[in-house]
Amino acid sequence: MVDTDRITGAAREAGGRIQSAVGDIVGSRRDSAEGRARQAQGRGESLYGEAKDGVRNAADQVADYAEDAYEHAGDYARQGQRAVAQRVEDAPIVSLLIAGAVGFGLALLLNTSRR
Repeated sequence: MVDTDRITGAAREAGGRIQSAVGDIVGSRRDSAEGRARQAQGRGESLYGEAKDGVRNAADQVADYAEDAYEHAGDYARQGQRAVAQRVEDAPIVSLLIAGAVGFGLALLLNTSRR
């Protein structure tokens, strides 16, 4: 969706170009200067609209990614569970040693926090 600032900015910029060109043709420095100012104002408004569109598009993409992660969270958890189970099955002794070390570390943390 195009922002209205982009549309009005482009229209104001075009009007400023026309006013500036007419001022140059007829020799009116006032119309030429006003046209250039109007053209610059329109360009700024158009750039502001483009920035708003960019932010809106980025927010939409973030929302899409979050929705995708939410919808597939169960799938990812099951894949991780299968991978861990496969590692434990492949190397049960190493897995037991790692689990023991983690348990020992947690026990130390809990014990030192009580002091």
